[in-house]
Amino acid sequence: MKTPYFTVKDIIQITGITKRALHYYDKTDLLKPSKVEDNGYRYYDQEALGNLQMILLFKEMNFSLKDIAAMMQLSKDEQKDILREHRSTLVQRTQKLETIIDQLDEYVDGTDISHLHLFDNSSILSIQEQYESEAKFIYGDTEKYQEFEANVSELSAEEQEKAYQQFSVNMEQVFRELAKHQDRSPASREVQALVRKWKSCLEQFMVCDIEILRCIAEAYTMDRRYAGYFDQFGDEDFLRFLYQAIMFFIQSASNR
Repeated sequence: MKTPYFTVKDIIQITGITKRALHYYDKTDLLKPSKVEDNGYRYYDQEALGNLQMILLFKEMNFSLKDIAAMMQLSKDEQKDILREHRSTLVQRTQKLETIIDQLDEYVDGTDISHLHLFDNSSILSIQEQYESEAKFIYGDTEKYQEFEANVSELSAEEQEKAYQQFSVNMEQVFRELAKHQDRSPASREVQALVRKWKSCLEQFMVCDIEILRCIAEAYTMDRRYAGYFDQFGDEDFLRFLYQAIMFFIQSASNR
């Protein structure tokens, strides 16, 4: 029986590969035609078709063309050893993707970016750590920040984590209560009582003078990262309401 040869068109119909990809594999020596006629027509035998199917399999498994070229020179057993190792890598990537999807869902559902665990087991610092580094960069030479740092340094890592978590919970409770009073004047007695409670939360770590409170209030309104966080508590006017309430508190304290 004569050895069957397949034209480029045949190969395209059999495998679904594009003509451009097939020509590229030829150009890079990844898969050469079994023969080329004088008129330039390329033909592939069954062995070449089998090799192409292996190339497409490896490509689907997320190997680079460079790696595939090297693998095509190996024995079947050697290829399987590489595939076993590659499987472990794919499992790790799958777990990472599952984490990313979970964190994406949490963020879309309203979880603040600082509460996400997207950078766990990563060389990238967590958002909370990035915030801390940013704060130190901006305020590190101030007396109040140094006081804060000294207070935190007295806590163990576990105590720090617990304190930060409790701080986050307490702040969220205050903001939710403030959102319930959004229909009132920022200067009202109930709203100002909640602002004092907000200040008390901050003072878990440091004494907050008027200047620090003013900086925090302005950061809330000027740093776009806070917008997504405060969206979970009230409507689009909540952040402006909160700023007005804090500034009234500051003004009242200044006049005493």
